[in-house]
Amino acid sequence: MTPNSATSSAPSRRSFLASTAVAAAAVAGGVPLLSACGGSQEGRKEGTTSGKDAQKILPTFVASSVVAPDIPAKNGSAAGFSKAIATADLKTSVPKKLGSGGKLKIMSPFWGSPPKNDNPYYKAMNEAIGVEVTWQNQDGNTYDEKLGAVLASSEIPDAVVVPGWNLVGKIPSAVNAKFADLGPYLSGDKVKDYPNLAAVPTDAWQRSIFGGQLRAIPMPASYVPNIASFYRKDIFEKEGYDLPGSPAEFLAWAKEATSAKAKVWACDDMKWSAWNFFSVYNGSDKALWWNLVDGKLVNRIETEEYLEALEWVRKLYAAGVVHPDAKAVQGDAANRFTAGQSLVFNGDLGYWYGLTVEQRTQKTDFEMGAFDIFGADGGDPTLWAGQPANIFTFISKKASAQQIKDFLAIANFCAAPYGTTERQLTQYGVEGTDFERKDGLPVKTTVGVNEVNGAFDYTGDPAAFVANPDQPEITKLMVEWQQRMGAFTKKSSFYGLTITEPNRWSNLADNFEQLEDDVVRGRKKISDVQQAVSDWKSKGGDDLRDWYKKLLDDTGSAS
Repeated sequence: MTPNSATSSAPSRRSFLASTAVAAAAVAGGVPLLSACGGSQEGRKEGTTSGKDAQKILPTFVASSVVAPDIPAKNGSAAGFSKAIATADLKTSVPKKLGSGGKLKIMSPFWGSPPKNDNPYYKAMNEAIGVEVTWQNQDGNTYDEKLGAVLASSEIPDAVVVPGWNLVGKIPSAVNAKFADLGPYLSGDKVKDYPNLAAVPTDAWQRSIFGGQLRAIPMPASYVPNIASFYRKDIFEKEGYDLPGSPAEFLAWAKEATSAKAKVWACDDMKWSAWNFFSVYNGSDKALWWNLVDGKLVNRIETEEYLEALEWVRKLYAAGVVHPDAKAVQGDAANRFTAGQSLVFNGDLGYWYGLTVEQRTQKTDFEMGAFDIFGADGGDPTLWAGQPANIFTFISKKASAQQIKDFLAIANFCAAPYGTTERQLTQYGVEGTDFERKDGLPVKTTVGVNEVNGAFDYTGDPAAFVANPDQPEITKLMVEWQQRMGAFTKKSSFYGLTITEPNRWSNLADNFEQLEDDVVRGRKKISDVQQAVSDWKSKGGDDLRDWYKKLLDDTGSAS
């Protein structure tokens, strides 16, 4: 058995898929897992809320002092905890049950086979919080379909988890119509009744304003870009390779390192990294694709940096340095990386821990690192912040006042910081059943791997943190990488805002991802992208720009 991480850094869709892939590989190898809209008016369906209007809504921030991290957060990074804390030394952040003993049904995405509701973990959480939760876990891969159907019906569960990447189409409008305002319970100093929620960063709460009201409990995230370019440090050292310091140096190295005859390719698909190398406005939230430049709102697809990034990745494919399975869009990039078939791949920062733990059970000399992001000319990069929360949990407008308080009791318990009894229970489950201690470290059992997964982790979280006491050096490397990259990270015009675009324009840019993939693989040309941008403008892109500009003029930014 291998100790588990206790990492909270709200995932994007990418990192969910990444962590799911790592999890599947870990299970196969016997390794336990890693663990708004506008105005104050009720009916407004488009826009956002910031500035003075938001200040009236946002909870007061009160930093937690329960447990101090080994590595304090800096430049937007997560905090780091590199040491295990014995059960006897754990602190208490919820001294008394806040739940009334009531019942709630919560719908949530789940990747894998969901456990039964009477499992020991769920029972222990319910008892500790004082609320009887019945989980309606749904297949995470098709959650958008289930979510749409449920929100379109007249009957919805008491509470619903909504990942940010599912906030598309008619779902944002349904959120405004179906879910309750938490402001009367959390705005201003009211949040102090829930100390762990008071310690949630203000940026994350800003993202939880939908329809002019504070409707959601957010899962906070570091805003530092979470895509890292990982390299096989062990192989680099063995072969004497120097780390490239620019896109041009990377391409030159890649040609040297690739040997199709030996079935070794320099890299996998590098599009996500290219966005960072070339300073492309980035993020799974398309509102972040807009930024005010010299008084004009510009979308990333209109920029030279966007085209330069695509052209660089196209050159990688054309040079034959990208693994052929990446070109065919098949197989798993992380598996090719750990097998030594590709020496560099880009993925969520959480892979650093997950793959290291997985591989060191088989190859004790396995070592991976992450490049510091370089700029297009080899100098310092200009990076763009991701959203400070990407998963939200809402409660139905039909809920009674007591049910809302019980919902907040759950969220407050689950938002307990690392080093507390509440966090240990939420993250690892029941000692002796879901986890055991080995050399002082919590280690999930097979039962814990299957049951302590998702669910309560979505209903409340503390500020982003990394805690891998079994791999303290990885904790340090991950947090320090974030801190270095955070020093180069800027916030674009719509950072921290949850925006509902008018339905008539919400799907305008949907075809660009496939077009990008076709261009870099040589199936389309850069000129095809330029034509698509022209079409986008004429079919509503320019109108959407005017809409965003008015929104910015009327409400201001949150950054």
